[in-house]
Amino acid sequence: MTTQNSTTDREGIISMYMDYTLENSKKPDSVYLFAKANHITEADFYKEFGTLEAVDKAIFGLFFSKTVDLIAKDPAYHEYETKNKLLSFYFTFFEMLTMNRSYVLLTLKEHKNMLKNMSQLAPLRTDFKNYFGEILDDNYLLKQEKIQKIQLKGLQESAWIQFLFTMKFWMDDDSAAFEKTDIYIEKSVKLSFELINVAPLDSLIDFGKFLFKEKTQKM
Repeated sequence: MTTQNSTTDREGIISMYMDYTLENSKKPDSVYLFAKANHITEADFYKEFGTLEAVDKAIFGLFFSKTVDLIAKDPAYHEYETKNKLLSFYFTFFEMLTMNRSYVLLTLKEHKNMLKNMSQLAPLRTDFKNYFGEILDDNYLLKQEKIQKIQLKGLQESAWIQFLFTMKFWMDDDSAAFEKTDIYIEKSVKLSFELINVAPLDSLIDFGKFLFKEKTQKM
């Protein structure tokens, strides 16, 4: 019987899982084989995860939580406007990915079906969209509350799609120190915030409300 390893907490198992995947150029075929290779018990594994697929998803969630923890430690971050907060997140997150590039490339190119590869990003999608909603300044949201809720969902989804495009660009980037990805991040984030400038749209809605009010008063 294998003895319990001192690193069988959640992050310890994630670390072993990533090492196993890289050393074998594939993910473990079963919990039994994974546990045996790492000299832990299956019970150790199941205390933290229900399936191997759950570990896949937790890895990207861990990248996200560590990124948020790191940027939050900078006092200046809390004074940033939305765009700069997002830039800080992007640069830190992609540094995290770069430190684990071999694993990320291997796991996101595992299947020919990209949708199957991206399924492991489902929890990251939720975390990222929630984060974006939290940092989004009211200046980017319409004044009308009912429209604002619909708009926020649309902006969160658009931000996620942009995030996926950035990941794809980073995966294909062959420039030194991934300098092209840094440029891509700066330009794409700047453009996205220019596109969601709501001042003209707010004015249009106010004008429409004025015309509607004028029309109804004359009826």
